[in-house]
Amino acid sequence: MKHHPLTPYVLGFIALSSLPVAQAAEEQFNDALRVANSGNVSQLEQYRIAMQNDALGYYPEYWALNSNLGFQSPSSITSFAQRYPQSAMAEKLAADYVEEKVKQADFASAQPVIQYVTNPDQAETCAVAQVRAKSGDPLVYAEYKDIWFKTESQPESCNGLGRLMMSSPLMTTSDRQQRLYAQLRAGQSGLAVSTAQTIGVTLSLSQLNQIQANPLNYLWSAPKANATDYAYLIFALGRAANTDLTSALQTVPKLVQGVPADIQKYLYRTVAYIGGTTVMKNNFNREVLNSFDASYGVPFTPEEAEIYARQAVRFGAWESVIRAIDSMTVSQKQEDRWQYWLARASENRSDKASQQAAKSIYQRLAAAGDEYHHLLAKDHLGVRYNEGQQKTQPSSSDLQRLNQDIHFRRAFTLKNINAADSYINREWNWAVRQAYLKKDDGLLLAAAKRATDMGWYDRAIYAADRTVSKHNYEYRYPTPHRNLVVSHSQNAGIDPSWAYGLMRQESRFVSHARSHVGAGGLMQIMPDTAKLVARKMGETYNPAALTDTNTNIRYGTYYLSTIQSQLSNSPVLATAGYNAGPNRARRWQPEFQSISADQYTESIPLNETRDYVKKVMTNAAHYGILLGQGPQAIESRMPTIPIRSTP
Repeated sequence: MKHHPLTPYVLGFIALSSLPVAQAAEEQFNDALRVANSGNVSQLEQYRIAMQNDALGYYPEYWALNSNLGFQSPSSITSFAQRYPQSAMAEKLAADYVEEKVKQADFASAQPVIQYVTNPDQAETCAVAQVRAKSGDPLVYAEYKDIWFKTESQPESCNGLGRLMMSSPLMTTSDRQQRLYAQLRAGQSGLAVSTAQTIGVTLSLSQLNQIQANPLNYLWSAPKANATDYAYLIFALGRAANTDLTSALQTVPKLVQGVPADIQKYLYRTVAYIGGTTVMKNNFNREVLNSFDASYGVPFTPEEAEIYARQAVRFGAWESVIRAIDSMTVSQKQEDRWQYWLARASENRSDKASQQAAKSIYQRLAAAGDEYHHLLAKDHLGVRYNEGQQKTQPSSSDLQRLNQDIHFRRAFTLKNINAADSYINREWNWAVRQAYLKKDDGLLLAAAKRATDMGWYDRAIYAADRTVSKHNYEYRYPTPHRNLVVSHSQNAGIDPSWAYGLMRQESRFVSHARSHVGAGGLMQIMPDTAKLVARKMGETYNPAALTDTNTNIRYGTYYLSTIQSQLSNSPVLATAGYNAGPNRARRWQPEFQSISADQYTESIPLNETRDYVKKVMTNAAHYGILLGQGPQAIESRMPTIPIRSTP
């Protein structure tokens, strides 16, 4: 990584933090961690005493408590949380303790600790919700209905919450029926049997197993007389659609004859949902959207409404988009993406009121920020984006406060002693969160500046991204290795702002970054891709080259240019191809008529790739300003997606 000259202030900080006594105490962290990992409790206690006045002084006690967490008393956890208030490791300890106690079904011990869990992930959220439910909090069931209806895999604590909700009188018969049909559709036989019992429907596991063996055969002569028969029908249709979607879609019109209207709709919903969630296998199919339309009128789960909306966006079926968004929960509807698509759909209506409503939504989104949907909204209003010029610097008092902030001090101290990234990043992200919650832009900018001066770009971005009213886009969108990025991009015939946008998303400029699948370096190049590029460039492949900044950027820009030329010269298709593979990006192209790039992007069936494309195109617009390309329109980077041609 390139070293940047340090400002006198930063040098002063490093000198201050490197005084012999402080340094000795800081370096004890790594020794104490080794002791903790070896399980030597008495030696760890000695480190606790020796380090108690240090910035990292709470770690030995944290490790000691964490080593046998399930056996700790609630008071030992709450005592730690009170002595180190609003700290990263107190929050983690509390969250892990609650999860552990919920696994043990010891809800009473978890109860006093849940107040210290302030930033839970999904598993922790469900564990806390279980504790609240057990203590008689009725609001839990209304808050977590989406978990109740979810059939995709989720953490065990969320499955446990679902089981708890089964016994709640607040879940109506209609809720239970909806859950039952979702479980049947997903082939979750055991869960479906117990849900069915709560509404007086008896299902036989052996009958479900028999149907699963040959679902289409069952459907030809299935009885349709009562609630049990309808449950078997939905199960059989779900299994058939999972194996052969086309046959299942053809079967439904005959299948719905002679059953009540709501069951007809659930049968259509079954094939629609499976068709909408298996695009990777079955590609896009207009009949799937038709089935969603036919299912309208019975409640949608949050999951189903989003899949309906995406299918409708894909086919430009604007009335269906409006219906799908109307079927969402209140919080879903308010998300920027669905507000944007509501505006896109409304402006396609011919009446003035709808078009005015669309314009109002665009104005609200355009004023809300500079993320993907905000930039698209600006384009629809004919406003070019130029806010990236903001380069607010922290004040000297902000920089002084950074020195005094215990959370940032812990993060910088850990960085100085080369602690594991997991510890450094946890403290840093926590420090940023505390500043963000207080809307303390000055402190965030001070942290971003110092991290940038250190060449610590990923954490600088993390801090600078979260300012509310004072921004510095050079910290948000840094341009390290600028000469290399610009020259290699130009040699490859691509826009350097796009290359930077992709690099920021791939590695956050961590040159030693390694992904779980083996991609490496600034542009996260897979070894096989690097071999291919080296061969095409007439070079001998050397595995060590991937960690060389110059080679990584040269190979990455060359590869990006290659797949762009293979994919209709579209930056959007090439961006999707860089993430998911060029063949997939091509397969997702429309077959019969071109579509707008925002439709293509929103309908990408992989969540990771969909978000990736949105972020890279947004980054590119910001980099366009920083690289002197003038005011930006994100849609100029997103030309229409043509129909798929054979490669």
